[in-house]
Amino acid sequence: DKASAQAESFKKLLLTMSEDIRVILIKISDRLHNMRTLGSQLPGKQYKIAGETLYIYAPLAHRLGLNKVKEELEDLSFKYEHPEEYRKIQGQLEDTREQLTTIFDQFTAPIRQKLDQEGIQYEIKARFKKPYSIWTKMQMKHVSFEEIYDILAVRIIFEVKEGMNENAECFRICAIANNIYKPHPERVRDWVSNPKANGYQALHTTLMSKAGKWIEVQIRSRRMDDIAEHGVASHWKYKTIEESEDEDDINNEEELNKWLKTIREILDDPQPNAIDFLDTIKLNLYANEIFVVTPKGEFKTMPAGCTVLDFAFTIHTTIGTHCIGAKVNHRLVGISHKLESGDQVEVLTSKGQRVDKQWLNFTTTAKARGKIAAILRKQEREMQKQGEEILNDFLQENEKEPNSLNISKLCHFHELATRDELLSAIGRGIITLGDADLKALNEKLKTGKIWQKYIPFFNRNEATDGEEKPAETDTTATNQPAPLPTIDKKKPLVLSEETIGRYFFCETCHPIPGDDVLGFIEDGGHIVIHKRQCDIAKRLKATGGNKILAANWDTHGKQTFPATLHIEGFDHVGVLHQITGILSQQLNVNINSIHIDTADGLFHAEIRLGVHDVKDIQGICRDLKKIEEVQDVRRF
Repeated sequence: DKASAQAESFKKLLLTMSEDIRVILIKISDRLHNMRTLGSQLPGKQYKIAGETLYIYAPLAHRLGLNKVKEELEDLSFKYEHPEEYRKIQGQLEDTREQLTTIFDQFTAPIRQKLDQEGIQYEIKARFKKPYSIWTKMQMKHVSFEEIYDILAVRIIFEVKEGMNENAECFRICAIANNIYKPHPERVRDWVSNPKANGYQALHTTLMSKAGKWIEVQIRSRRMDDIAEHGVASHWKYKTIEESEDEDDINNEEELNKWLKTIREILDDPQPNAIDFLDTIKLNLYANEIFVVTPKGEFKTMPAGCTVLDFAFTIHTTIGTHCIGAKVNHRLVGISHKLESGDQVEVLTSKGQRVDKQWLNFTTTAKARGKIAAILRKQEREMQKQGEEILNDFLQENEKEPNSLNISKLCHFHELATRDELLSAIGRGIITLGDADLKALNEKLKTGKIWQKYIPFFNRNEATDGEEKPAETDTTATNQPAPLPTIDKKKPLVLSEETIGRYFFCETCHPIPGDDVLGFIEDGGHIVIHKRQCDIAKRLKATGGNKILAANWDTHGKQTFPATLHIEGFDHVGVLHQITGILSQQLNVNINSIHIDTADGLFHAEIRLGVHDVKDIQGICRDLKKIEEVQDVRRF
């Protein structure tokens, strides 16, 4: 299908890239040009291209150290996917730029004076966080623009004199800055001694300004700055022009080659489809890095959040498949133990160990997950083969044909979606075929209410007693929405009270009026509405872009939609009563369910309620935050 074809083209691109890195540089340049001219395209096409860019091209640019290109790709994608948020953040940046520039000048003045006294040749620049980076942090941490503390950072770029130790100079300048301002003890990042896998080198320290604000200072040589901004292209420039034999250059090239080798290894493993391949590759493109030490004292670069099992697969596939734990800093730990930078790890193995599906829940590296998935697929095929033999014997004994109708009856009876799931369950012994299955085969296939779960909204019907009641559900055989009209991809879908019943709504992101949304045409022909930043939608835009449709809301508050709020605060007597009182009495909001956990004097609550739109949510959050004990309210 088109989704697989789109993903397959990316797979071929990466295959070529693993042999010649210049191919991906050309493709990234071409994509940057496409994004700069995207305004002439229809909205649906814009979402497709922007989605591909965020899902594949920006992470690739990041992995290759093309920081400026990555930031421009991200911001252009953000501009077309969420135009209102983009304009708002751009405006806020412009409004605060003069104030931030004043802070920058005041903060750097004493540093400049001291660097001049030391005879250091340098340049100091202000780095302002980009709109997409700000918005992403706002979404992840559930904070406002005003609460983002690191919009401003300071870069000190020094010139290297003949005979100067470049790395030592970074630490000397850092010491000068630390003597002027108090450093944050937990925010020192040494990427000078241990560069990132994409070649990035710098020394980061965070200092307390005289105005009482933490400001990050990034210290780099001119060479380091060039590589930080332009990535592998700059690395080749220095290697070609200077014929450098610098140890850092050699290490950077080794790291790049290791990554390309990983790409080739994943490509060599059979994948069920190209989309799964893309998901596997993407895992390590944006990961922050830590450094793990082997028993022999060798440093290994690993993505932050990696586990013992990830490390075992990094050493060798055989070690990974037989890993039973490790000694981390001479302490025995399990395979799911998360590693931290500086850990010394000795992997422990056993020939009796077998790969388990649960391993995918705590592995993070592309190599580990790819190898585990490949082994599991092989095991699954074996189970399905056994299941098929058992099923065929059962059908033959009962004089039934192994046709699609009988398979569908058994799938429906056991509430399974596919033939493969049925065969696997039989092969594993989860399903034992017997009289009940024979009875199901002899009955007419029933089509239950399989689509009902996708429709998350309900109407507000005016009842005579003034209470609200959910709309009556359709009692037809499939309970599907009304038949779809002919789709005109040139026009956005209009989600109004009259048309909303034609569409399904994603159960992962739960879009409501006011959210930026899009439509996706599923294989069955029905359309599912997603929030544009939904994780599922991000994947669909990158792998099934031709099925993406622009969509706009045109509702008037006559319907309610489910929304879940996550509330945290101090567990004092009466706080729940205050929360429910504001919701049900002051705001007249219908509460569907409440779940609360308390521990150590704190409470965490999830409240599911019915709202009309995003403005309702914003008003509810604003009013709940007025409760003294409530520390955080956000939409789940």
